[in-house]
Amino acid sequence: MANLLITLLSGGILGFACYKVKVPGGLMIGAVIGVALINVLFEPSYMPNETKTFVMMIAGAFIGCIVEKSDLKRLPYIAKPTIIMLFAFLVLNLLVGTMIYLVSPLDLVTSLMSAVPGGISDTPIIALAMGADAPKVAVMQMVRQILGIGIFPSLILAYHNRRKTFEHDGHREAFTGKREKSKTKSWVAFWVTVGIAMISGVAGKHSGIPAGAFVFPIVSVLILKLVFDFAYMPRWAKQGAQILSGAYIGSSIMMPDILAMKNLLLPLFIVVIGYIINCFVTGKIISKMYGFTMKEAMLITTPAGASDMALISADIGVQNTDIIVMQIIRAVVVMTFFPQIISFICTFF
Repeated sequence: MANLLITLLSGGILGFACYKVKVPGGLMIGAVIGVALINVLFEPSYMPNETKTFVMMIAGAFIGCIVEKSDLKRLPYIAKPTIIMLFAFLVLNLLVGTMIYLVSPLDLVTSLMSAVPGGISDTPIIALAMGADAPKVAVMQMVRQILGIGIFPSLILAYHNRRKTFEHDGHREAFTGKREKSKTKSWVAFWVTVGIAMISGVAGKHSGIPAGAFVFPIVSVLILKLVFDFAYMPRWAKQGAQILSGAYIGSSIMMPDILAMKNLLLPLFIVVIGYIINCFVTGKIISKMYGFTMKEAMLITTPAGASDMALISADIGVQNTDIIVMQIIRAVVVMTFFPQIISFICTFF
C-alpha cells in the first residue's frame, strides 16, 4: 500500500505539473516520467495488474461519449472524404509501422502501434495490453501529438500563404453550424455509463478480441449515448484514467528501457516524414475530389485530437465544423478497429 501511494503521488504530481504547463498529453506523459524516475532510482513503484483493464474501460467509455446525434446528421455530406481520410491513415499506419520494424530493433506490434493515429493516452495502454513496448509507444505518440498541435498548423498556414491563390469558385460551402452537444450531465448518467463500461469491458476482456476491454465499452456507451441519450463522462474521470495509465506504464520502466530510448531517433524521423507527406498528398486528393479548400483538407489529415482541432482551425481562420466531426469519427474508428487489424497482421506473420 505504501508503494502504491508513492507511485500514485509521484505520477499525479508530475502529471499535473506537465498538464499545467500545457505539455501535449501532459497528464499521462508526466505520470510516466514521475513514476519511472521513482522506479529507476528507488524501485518502490507498484501498480496492480488490473489497472490497465480499468483504464481501458474508462477510456473506451469516454470515446463512446464524444459522438453526438448532430454528428450523425452530417455523415451523408462527409462520408466519402471521411472514408478516404481513414483509408489513408490506415495505409500510412501500416507503411510507417513496417518501415520502423525493418530499420529499428522494435518488434512488429510496437512498430505498428507507434504509428497509430489515435489518442496519446489511449494508444499506449492498448499497446501494453497487446504485448507491445508501451513506454516507446508513448514517446512516439507524444511526438505525433506535438507534430499535430505545434508544427502542422504552421506548415499549413505557410503553405497556404505561399501559394497566394484563391480557392476555385465551385468549392463546397463550409458548414459553420455548432455541434449540438447533449445536455445529459448528471451523477446518475455518469454511474450508469461507468456501470455499462465495466460490464461490457469485462465481457470484452474475456471475448478473445484484442483490446476487447477497450472496444466493448466504446460500442456499448455509443449505443447508450445515441439511442437513449443517457451517457456522460466528466473530464476529470478521463484525466484520472490518464494519470493511472501513465503510472502503470511508468512502473514497468527500468534503466535498460531508458537507455534503449536512443533507438527511437530513426523511427521518430520516419513517423514525422510519413505524417507530413500524408497531410499534403491526402489533403490534395480530398480538396480536388470533394471541394474542400486546401487549408481545410490539410487540417482534416492533421494528426491532432478533435478538441485540439477546434482551437487550431479557429487560429488559422477556418470555421468548418465538418473538420471537427471528421476528427471525432477518426478517433472512434481508429481506436476501435486499427488495433484489431494490427493484431491480425502480427498474428499472421
